[in-house]
Amino acid sequence: MSRLGDLIRLERTRQKLTYKQVARKCGVSEKYLEEVESGRRIIQDDQARRILRSMGMQQQTEADFTLDDIAATVDLQSAAVPAIAKAAEKKLTKKEKHEGTEEESGGTVAGSIWLDALSGVLKHVPVMNAAMKEVGHRLLPITNGKIEGANPDKVYYLMAPDNDLRGFRVMKGDLLLVVPAQAPVDGAIMVLDTPFGKIMRKTVAMPNFQVMLQKFDQSCESEIKNLNAVTVVGRCVRLEAEL
Repeated sequence: MSRLGDLIRLERTRQKLTYKQVARKCGVSEKYLEEVESGRRIIQDDQARRILRSMGMQQQTEADFTLDDIAATVDLQSAAVPAIAKAAEKKLTKKEKHEGTEEESGGTVAGSIWLDALSGVLKHVPVMNAAMKEVGHRLLPITNGKIEGANPDKVYYLMAPDNDLRGFRVMKGDLLLVVPAQAPVDGAIMVLDTPFGKIMRKTVAMPNFQVMLQKFDQSCESEIKNLNAVTVVGRCVRLEAEL
């Protein structure tokens, strides 16, 4: 099945439109739509977007996600569908309760309810370099309003600037997902704020309010500091590496 075809099929069936009705709206043949939805014909992002808009989808409901992002990230046939459907049901119930149905209000359904709901299912998580400049992004699922137990707006990926953690399987250019933290966690890789930018170190709890900071390139190097001399800003909870 084509994922972009799935997007079109879900929107068409949500609005209870026939192939003939959609074909008239967007100026394509019914056979073309059937082949796109079944995956027998490849469709480009711009063409899929045009068809979806012809059914009433508004661009702002995409929450800054491209259709390629959505299609590459969301499993529309399994786990993502119940979450989207549940969010869509809540939105529709609220709309019917306060505004009436489409026929009663005399208006039209503004955009795609299920696609709008993606903003509560996925998050555009920035990828930052050591100077905290955004250099890219990743899409991550939101579970119970959280990403890895943290506020979705507070998490980010940090690109490893060097091989200081090579011995801990973190290479230069690897991406580490960071959640907010204010104190070191024993045995975890933490993000520290320094006058020279952000650095990552493995931390080991020590007695007398001290912490050991470890890096491991060619060999393991350790440095013991007082806790009040260390500024912790985050904890690395996930690693993404290129093969």
